[in-house]
Amino acid sequence: MEAVAQSVILSAASRPTAVSLQGVTCQFADYTAVEDASLTIADGEFVSIIGPTGCGKSTLLNVIAGLLEPTSGSVEIFGLPIAGLNRKAGYMFQSDSLFPWLSALDNAQIGLEFRGVPLAERKDRAGVWLNRVGLAGHEHKYPHQLSGGMRKRVSLAQMLVTDPDILLMDEPFSALDVQTRTLMENELLDLWSADRKSVAFVTHDLEEAISLSDRVVILSAGPATRPIGEFVIDIPRPRDVAEIRHQPHFIELYRNIWEAMKDEVLKAYAVNRRK
Repeated sequence: MEAVAQSVILSAASRPTAVSLQGVTCQFADYTAVEDASLTIADGEFVSIIGPTGCGKSTLLNVIAGLLEPTSGSVEIFGLPIAGLNRKAGYMFQSDSLFPWLSALDNAQIGLEFRGVPLAERKDRAGVWLNRVGLAGHEHKYPHQLSGGMRKRVSLAQMLVTDPDILLMDEPFSALDVQTRTLMENELLDLWSADRKSVAFVTHDLEEAISLSDRVVILSAGPATRPIGEFVIDIPRPRDVAEIRHQPHFIELYRNIWEAMKDEVLKAYAVNRRK
């Protein structure tokens, strides 16, 4: 893989490895979604995974989450082979994962309920997280009473309330308008900066990937996708995602990453046109 900003790479390499995928292949009948894919994420590292539509980004997240057992290859979480669900990970999906008959507070605490946490404690913890994501005063509203951005905040609290060591995020902000999306990206960075969880963030938006990440990993067009390149994002933190996109170095990174992935996007587009 292409390496950029070697000193930053070495800094990440000096930390413990949170996620390690080695030679992972995922085959469904006669279709190979992922083939011989290797990926590591250091403890506290924010990694975005980008690539053409349908290339297997979500498949890799599901492998890390323990929702999908690979056909071959190894998956380790903090040095131990994964066995069943990854209890150290929280997952935020593209679509709202909220129960429409539950209030924001009850939705936020649902993961704690599944873990057997006593009612009073889980209500207190969920309330704290709703406050941290800017929803104080909205605890008793139902999803249909909340805007799209507010529902995403509930989903964010729902993921973070269990205090996972690894955050898996599958295009969580793609359905939002540009202004709300920018607010949510900055909100995520503020929350992440407080305790530096390991993050695997799937997105189609290259600007979003650069704005948020320590490192961007590029996947090839499917089928049989695999990582084909990576770029370290050596833009200083803290960041304001709206402001850094005008910086010359941001524009340079965008140009270099797009050049590395452009052929794969064109391959996927050609395949989809033939379908």
